[in-house]
Amino acid sequence: MTLFVDMDEVMADTYGAHIEIYNRDYQECLTPDLCMGSEVWQKVPVDRQDSVRQHATNVGFFRNLKPIADSIEVLEALSKKYELFIASAAMQFPNSLIEKSEWLDEHFPFVPWQNRILCGHKHILKGDILIDDRSYNLESFEGRSLLFTSPHNINSNGFERVNNWQEVARKLL
Repeated sequence: MTLFVDMDEVMADTYGAHIEIYNRDYQECLTPDLCMGSEVWQKVPVDRQDSVRQHATNVGFFRNLKPIADSIEVLEALSKKYELFIASAAMQFPNSLIEKSEWLDEHFPFVPWQNRILCGHKHILKGDILIDDRSYNLESFEGRSLLFTSPHNINSNGFERVNNWQEVARKLL
């Protein structure tokens, strides 16, 4: 069986990175709880929103992300049971291509480069399971869709939800 897994907000904590950078740059105390149901940029003053939206264009943003808790161990186990592919919409931020590849080399060395899909739209994916935090990526997927919980998607419905990597392990291992 083929398993596709998104990177940002599924394997890599981009949401936390946006909050960390915002708090550092503006000496604020924004938390994920304060952002529930929204993108981080939507929860900051209007004159700072563009700054938050630009984080992902900065060199080093994707390279320095923290792995989501338990993602490494669970994905390594899944890679032994499924044909595992990492599928990330990386084309929006061209500098992310090399950074995401290097990040995967460091944190997920068991996923070979041949199993990394850095693409634009994910509607091209054809397989058995897709784990993603964006419902719009799951809508056109013909296999089993798992919505990985992130603060921005807590109000999204219509997909089988997994709240963390331990839940993924219970469902798929």
